[in-house]
Amino acid sequence: MNTATSPNPRPNDRMNILGRSVGRASLERRGVAAKTLVALVALVAIVTLVVLSTPARAATVSSADLQAGDLFRGETYSAVYYLGEDGLRYVFPNSKVFFTWYDDFEDVKWIADSDLADIQIGGNVTYKPGIKMVKINSSPRVYAVGAGGMLRSIVSEAVARALYGITWNQKVDDLPDGFFGNYAIGRDIDIESQYDPDVEEADALSINDDKNLRPFSNVSIAQDGYQVPTITISVGSALRWTNTDTEAHSVTEWDRVWGSGTLQSGKTYTRYFEEAGTWHYYSKSHGDDRNIFEGAIIVK
Repeated sequence: MNTATSPNPRPNDRMNILGRSVGRASLERRGVAAKTLVALVALVAIVTLVVLSTPARAATVSSADLQAGDLFRGETYSAVYYLGEDGLRYVFPNSKVFFTWYDDFEDVKWIADSDLADIQIGGNVTYKPGIKMVKINSSPRVYAVGAGGMLRSIVSEAVARALYGITWNQKVDDLPDGFFGNYAIGRDIDIESQYDPDVEEADALSINDDKNLRPFSNVSIAQDGYQVPTITISVGSALRWTNTDTEAHSVTEWDRVWGSGTLQSGKTYTRYFEEAGTWHYYSKSHGDDRNIFEGAIIVK
């Protein structure tokens, strides 16, 4: 018994299209050309959309015009920074972190590369609490993000669903292992009542608040020495030295545990003091005699 089948057309078969007789090979070539044209048109449309949606380059401003809480970048590289209350710049490691805090790049200010280099880096910005969950590639453990970059492991899928809904798994970002050290590990979340994403987000008013950044105390460096030879600050405070002299100086801990390196005229150095105690320091620019140009910090 023969089975009815549709015969394969021969290569030389002719087809009539719009009143014209064309060969199969010619038709296929036209089909490829048409598909190529459509793809090119689509690509142009996509490129046009990207270009039009990219904010225009802002006018370059002086770093002196920046205020705490500003977003800024240099002229050459596209990395975006946040200016903290402590006068340091904090780096957004990637766009995923940035978009948990901001909707777009419209408020990013541009400064000269030379000005950017003068602003000391304070660290990385971490995910805004409550917005996303994170995990690292080398572990299946999923974390909720708390204040100050505190990661809290979610112990089960049921808890994750209760906190973030049935699409919870679409709200998990992969955190590169190299950035895991920017975070601290807190207590596990065993039940829903131990963590509220909405409350966590609402409490994170700004990056300053989330990282507990504080205004710095300033010590000027003049020709005749540190203008506050002995200063008392609280634990967790930031101290900034500004070289107002025309000559280079340094801020070097007595045993060289920490230091600024050489500070040219107009340059600054900032350091946080997280432990109580007394620190003595001096300027290396005056040779081996540490008593010529010295200062002290009392932290309590």
